[in-house]
Amino acid sequence: MERLEIKIKRLAAGKDLPLPSYETQGSSGMDLRAAVSDPVTLHPGEIRLIPTGIAVAIPRGYEAQIRPRSGLALKYGIGMVNSPGTVDSDYRGEIGLIMINWGERPFTICRGDRIAQMLITRVYRAEVREVDDLDCTPRGQGGFGHSGIK
Repeated sequence: MERLEIKIKRLAAGKDLPLPSYETQGSSGMDLRAAVSDPVTLHPGEIRLIPTGIAVAIPRGYEAQIRPRSGLALKYGIGMVNSPGTVDSDYRGEIGLIMINWGERPFTICRGDRIAQMLITRVYRAEVREVDDLDCTPRGQGGFGHSGIK
């Protein structure tokens, strides 16, 4: 497995929290924790920006993708509005999580809760070239739902 060094800076709000880490040997994402000073209750339909207390330096040619945790989504309806979120290699500010409660009951986020995950992925820069025609495929212009369910 390829290794890549990611520099992480603890901000004042996250000084006492663990750094992002992989929960298991097979985990793709590192858990991110809530750096809230007081518990934050997300009511159904509510969107809040939750701080993580960290900033990162992602190497050029990579990005950090920020994704919701599947257990929170399944059990409580908690997700992220901009999923996946992107942390570009030239961003040095605090990682903030745009959380939403799609569930039916209020959900409380406490300091140190693992509420999202960060994956490091390669980025490829595309060279855009305008053409008059595109190559044909069997799908053609078939759009959303064109192939049915079964």
